[in-house]
Amino acid sequence: MAEKIFTRNFHLADSHTLRVYRETGGYTAIGKAFGMDPAAITEEVKKSNLRGLGGAGFPTGTKWSFIPKDSPAPKYLVVNADEGEPGTFKDRYLLERDPHALIEGMVISARAIDSHLGFVYIRGEYVKPWRVFSAAVTEAYEAGLLGKNVLGSGFDFDIVVHRGAGAYICGEETGLLSSLEGKKGWPKIKPPFPAIKGAFGQPTIVNNVETLAAVPHIINRGGEWFAALGSKTQGGTRLYSVSGHVVKPGVVEAPVSITLRSLIYDECGGIRDGRRLKAVVPGGSSAPILKADEIDVTMDVDGLKSAGTMAGSAGVIVMDDTVSIPEALMIVARFYAHESCGQCTPCRESTGWIYKITHRIVQGKGRKEDLDTILDVSKRGAGTTICAFYDGAVGPYISYVEKFRDEFEALIRSGDGA
Repeated sequence: MAEKIFTRNFHLADSHTLRVYRETGGYTAIGKAFGMDPAAITEEVKKSNLRGLGGAGFPTGTKWSFIPKDSPAPKYLVVNADEGEPGTFKDRYLLERDPHALIEGMVISARAIDSHLGFVYIRGEYVKPWRVFSAAVTEAYEAGLLGKNVLGSGFDFDIVVHRGAGAYICGEETGLLSSLEGKKGWPKIKPPFPAIKGAFGQPTIVNNVETLAAVPHIINRGGEWFAALGSKTQGGTRLYSVSGHVVKPGVVEAPVSITLRSLIYDECGGIRDGRRLKAVVPGGSSAPILKADEIDVTMDVDGLKSAGTMAGSAGVIVMDDTVSIPEALMIVARFYAHESCGQCTPCRESTGWIYKITHRIVQGKGRKEDLDTILDVSKRGAGTTICAFYDGAVGPYISYVEKFRDEFEALIRSGDGA
């Protein structure tokens, strides 16, 4: 059985409390980190092959190194806890069950980038996670783990908890920063990147909840140890939010080198009710879909990329043979049409029209030219917008139609609706 890192305390009563976290070795990594040079912390994270666990999968230590070293400007650490990707719920588990792992990870990461103020941007709908995490922050302040002179180290660090208002676009880091500043949550053109000009115009690092929760373990046990748990290009384990037609859905911790087949059949008990697997979305709704014969692929960033999809947020949505793929695409298209911020014309117009087309197909009123229209509009709009929102929508638009075109065409010919 693979070693558990993120979920090691989930089975314990009161795992969200400071008492339990400390009883299980929590906050020991802070002391070790305070004895290290900040650059050495970053190098240890680089050795670990830790990659962002929220979406893009960018190497974490490399990202930290982009912060200007000699700038007198204040530097900010921002945690993206705006978990809005359909099929994804693993960060909620961390915030509710092990919030102090994130706090400890933030303090260490802040030390590495010389930040003295951190923000945690929590999805507005996450009321319980917000309450639990806020209580953990209060505990940390009372114990001298946050605020002035943390544990007598001479290092100051404060955390501000900020609730979002339910906009999916604020999961994009520059949209999140706009919202954090009190503005409309619109993404910004990059460059400049947040590490140079981020929150309130200052150098800023934005990391995912799970990414920072890994940092204390890396500092305690070494980057090479963490790297050895994963694949050649990505270290560690990660949390998979598994939903859909499996026997045991939920949050599963497994090495990033696990295959999608093993995740479904070994970790989650296979397809429920003896049904046949039809398709899987491996990385949240933005990930291109995989057919049943494409699941012998490793779940690390590069493994899924080689299969023409992406690891994304690790939201694994499993579909059995009762699922209508046209209807599934319509649901995805409705989501993106609703959540587009409207700033960029290709995204604003295309997401709306593609939803209308898929809705018409599902109602039994599809036209033979509809599928080519979806593909043409998707491919023309990719790469033309300020942020990656539309590129994320294009993945399912194209892959659902191309891989299950026969099913779409049969529905259009029949005129019966899904």
